[in-house]
Amino acid sequence: MEEMEEELKCPVCGSFYREPIILPCSHNLCQACARNILVQTPESESPQSRRASGSAASDYDYLDLDKMSLYSEADSGYGSYGGFASAPTTPCQKSPNGVRVFPPAAPPLPPAALAPPPPPRSACLTCPQCHRSLGLDERGLRGFPRNRLLEAVIDRYQQGRAAALRCQLCEKAPKEAAVMCEQCDVFYCEPCRLRCHPPRGPLAKHRLVPPAQGRVSRRLSPRKISTCTDHELENHSMYCVQCKSPVCYQCLEEGKHSSHEVKALGAMWKLHKSQLSQALNGLSDRAKEAKEFLVQLRNMVQQIQENSVEFEACLVAQCDALIDALNRRKAQLLSRVNKEHEHKLKVVRDQISHCTVKLRQTTGLMEYCLEVIKENDPSGFLQISDALIRRVHLTEDQWGKGTLTPRMTTDFDLNLDNAPLLQSIHQLDFVQMKVPAPPILQLEECCTHNNSATLSWKQPPLSTVQVEGYILELDDGNGGQFREVYVGKETMCTVDGLHFNSTYSARVKAFNKTGVSPYSKTLVLQTSEVAWFSFDPSSAHADIIFSNDNLTVTCNSYDDRVVLGKTGFSKGLHYWELSIDRYDNHPDPAFGVARIDVLKDAMLGKDDKAWAMYVDNNRSWFMHNNSHTNRTEGGITKGATVGVLLDLTRRTLTFSINEDQQGPVAFENLEGLFFPAVSLNRNVQVTLHTGLPVPEFYASRSAMQ
Repeated sequence: MEEMEEELKCPVCGSFYREPIILPCSHNLCQACARNILVQTPESESPQSRRASGSAASDYDYLDLDKMSLYSEADSGYGSYGGFASAPTTPCQKSPNGVRVFPPAAPPLPPAALAPPPPPRSACLTCPQCHRSLGLDERGLRGFPRNRLLEAVIDRYQQGRAAALRCQLCEKAPKEAAVMCEQCDVFYCEPCRLRCHPPRGPLAKHRLVPPAQGRVSRRLSPRKISTCTDHELENHSMYCVQCKSPVCYQCLEEGKHSSHEVKALGAMWKLHKSQLSQALNGLSDRAKEAKEFLVQLRNMVQQIQENSVEFEACLVAQCDALIDALNRRKAQLLSRVNKEHEHKLKVVRDQISHCTVKLRQTTGLMEYCLEVIKENDPSGFLQISDALIRRVHLTEDQWGKGTLTPRMTTDFDLNLDNAPLLQSIHQLDFVQMKVPAPPILQLEECCTHNNSATLSWKQPPLSTVQVEGYILELDDGNGGQFREVYVGKETMCTVDGLHFNSTYSARVKAFNKTGVSPYSKTLVLQTSEVAWFSFDPSSAHADIIFSNDNLTVTCNSYDDRVVLGKTGFSKGLHYWELSIDRYDNHPDPAFGVARIDVLKDAMLGKDDKAWAMYVDNNRSWFMHNNSHTNRTEGGITKGATVGVLLDLTRRTLTFSINEDQQGPVAFENLEGLFFPAVSLNRNVQVTLHTGLPVPEFYASRSAMQ
């Protein structure tokens, strides 16, 4: 409860709020404090002269005389009150506390000298917490609603701090109360109860309860229902959703809320209580984490001190063994250790101090919100609930990511190497002697595409050990042995040429001169089930013309030229198609697979690096190493589709035309890395289609086998 006390004190007077009002910015002020920072009294006008002139008006009366109507230009976009817009404007001045006020107007003229009445005085109020300028209308401070919930919380807080309850009827030195009568609402000691409240007659029906229970019942007793600030005789009955404030029936009928959306006061009260409770749950978790974090930080202080003592002892022992020549250097090294020690302690203590202050503020806000939730005044609650919910969310966000992480480690990652010879003593310095910590794989940046895998990693955030490089390892995609695929200083690597539809395990470790770190956690990666690829301009013959994002190719030569796909295959079942977009003068395009170093200026299949089917408008042949086999009837025309099916599980290559198998299995015993390939001349244009399922003719044959 003590941590909540700052929430209950006025920012101007520093005391508990007295008759607090709610400003439009959601902050609170004592009514008297608001009046003091609003009105600037000239030095010549003393309280005595005001009393002598009969100006004994109340706090509200003399505000009425001011007819305060200035709206803040910065906050609302309005200028002076419309009826006096043409009158000269008195400049707003700064009071000693930084609040903007307007000087009071000149004293009124006697009735005989009355000309057109002078414009009424205007005033603005600057919130001492957020420094926002707030305009007042003709009602002055009465236009701001009273914060009855805050008053109730303060009363309950002060009662909780009070001493033991005393009898209210003892004439001298009140004794400690023994009971409280709920009907009389009076605390009695035992003698006064027997004397003033005998258990007979009408008093026999009164209910006597222990003093503590009576105090609680007083706290929970219903309070006066708040009334509308615009219509003082009307109670709040609805809630304006647009203005976010309780309103009365008359406001809805004839006031500024007549066209606004309104909801039942009780329903909105329950809704906002629920929202505040939910927000407090998240903040409560943060506060719990903060308490545990503070314990961790305090333990770190002790650990740092113990490690420092141990490190200094070791350093002194080594330096003393190096005789007089080491003494001067020893002092320098000790100075460095002490600086590191002080730096670590300073960082941790600063973090403790910062976290303690923030936790105290958070706990105070939580306790204040819990006390507000206990109140049974819907109108009063809804006046402050939005602001409290925003504050709770804002405070929770301030405990965001990284706030509850130590900024310093407890270890001293330094050691002394006493091996150098005496003539090298002046070069004596600390060296790293620890192996690096295991790297951390950054899962959000690791991914696969087709048969490539990209991995990213980093060192632990608190690690200060020097790293010279990293070693990335992958298994074979079948759960076999790991193998090194990358060694270097980079923290991101893309591995190409993996098998499709395979599951790989990856891990990484760091190294320096001292040794190799443990492995990181193992990451499992799944390559694509089917291949999506395009033609590769970098490996194609210069006469090949590309379009359609490298999916469509033709040639500017009458001779056959070769183009390869970007993706190579060494494992699995793969199928792709090529549609004939243009076919003039009966040329012989060839389709198939090839090695990366195939001849690019001859028909596909002329050398031993390609396996192909070449086809004209009537028939086709299979060709490898310039050997022609298996002449098959059936050719191609414009609009035809040629399919290529590479089954590296069975090590075969099969072709189709318009989804029908063309001839027998073209080639067998294929092994190694193969790239999709096409050869064509200027009379042919084809488009590549990838990521396709296995055709029916092959799927049915596989099922039969």
